[in-house]
Amino acid sequence: MAQTASAATENQAGRHQEVGHKSLLQSDDLYQYILETSVYPREPEPMKELREITANHPWNIMTTSADEGQFLNMLLKLINAKNTMEIGVYTGYSLLATALALPDDGKILAMDINKENYELGLPVIEKAGVAHKIDFKEGPALPVLDQMIANGKYHGSFDFIFVDADKDNYLNYHKRLIDLVKVGGVIGYDNTLWNGSVVAPPDAPLRKYVRYYRDFVLELNKALAADPRIEICQLPVGDGITLCRRLS
Repeated sequence: MAQTASAATENQAGRHQEVGHKSLLQSDDLYQYILETSVYPREPEPMKELREITANHPWNIMTTSADEGQFLNMLLKLINAKNTMEIGVYTGYSLLATALALPDDGKILAMDINKENYELGLPVIEKAGVAHKIDFKEGPALPVLDQMIANGKYHGSFDFIFVDADKDNYLNYHKRLIDLVKVGGVIGYDNTLWNGSVVAPPDAPLRKYVRYYRDFVLELNKALAADPRIEICQLPVGDGITLCRRLS
């Protein structure tokens, strides 16, 4: 018996949220081809080690995918980034990708509410010789951002900012980060396709956390598209990443 259009849509949404990797490609084989052909052979040994350590963590779904780590590493080199920020660190895979891309005197302000997870990856970061580039702060990022804005000297001082944290605060972050990134600098927001749920029907069988944050992601995507201060590019890498280049 043929599926109804509604049932087919629900099944598709279910496949999106159950997929084992963080890519929205329709074919697992195609994604594996990309990893095995272009990503894993060129993955720096410290990133491979940290990826394997993180795979054993109970929250491993939170990590940045290997292809996205490769993308961030190249992007930072292309824009000659030197002063960067990362909100949401987890075990530090994307942080390590950034640190390896920056020059020796580059700096990363890294913030996360959980220092324990960061310390899981820290020995790998130290062994890679890039820990001196990182200034880690434990706790909520918004108060730190407010202090930096109030201080005045940080306006327009960051070349690149990567946000992979609490989705319900993405718009609150954007309101502040647009002040802190330089004109011509880039802000990257992770998870902007949110397990594919952004196109799922209202009654789709989504996991509780996916359903809860979906509206915040949809609100962010709409706001970024309408913000005249930036130009944007949304890419289906990992769980979706939106790059915002500040125009003014």
